[in-house]
Amino acid sequence: MLASLAANLRHAPVLERDHGSMPIPPDMPITPDAPLTPDTKNWTWVIEKPCPECGFDAATFGAKDVAAMLLANAAAWPPVLNRADVRSRPGESTWSPLEYAAHVRDVFRLYHHRLELMQRDDNPLYPNWDQDETAVAERYNTQDPAVIAAELTEAAASLSAAFGRVTDWSRPGRRSDGVQFTIESFSKYFIHDPIHHLHDVSR
Repeated sequence: MLASLAANLRHAPVLERDHGSMPIPPDMPITPDAPLTPDTKNWTWVIEKPCPECGFDAATFGAKDVAAMLLANAAAWPPVLNRADVRSRPGESTWSPLEYAAHVRDVFRLYHHRLELMQRDDNPLYPNWDQDETAVAERYNTQDPAVIAAELTEAAASLSAAFGRVTDWSRPGRRSDGVQFTIESFSKYFIHDPIHHLHDVSR
């Protein structure tokens, strides 16, 4: 699965907040999976100060805590995917709960790949990923919520185990926009994404 994801990564603008379709029941609320206005903000500041939207504070935990934190986050998504409004967008600029969950699944896979690069190569340059283009191309809002729940859980378990095997948290990696990480800062930056998106679907 990681090899498949890596093959789909392309060099394009970094847009990071960094499967088969299923028939849709006629009574299921759904919003077409048209593209939203891309979020082009650089969220790396969450490593240094709390997020005022979701309350995330990187100063309150260590990098070694991230493995357990992501498993706890993953466990909260299946109930979200059972909601009747799972395909409904609450507004013109906000994804549906299903789209957020599919995005989080792919974030888990993407960061697993990047973590492997950092452990294998010297200061690797991450392949870029356009999250908004992926959401449309992969038709996130028509995917099966049960499948997404299973895949998200599996991806979280794999990434958690990979973080648990890290022995050198100082190994570096970088994005094409010039942002430089160590595995330590990378882990703290990463975990904000699924935490923030769980907050997005809980409002």
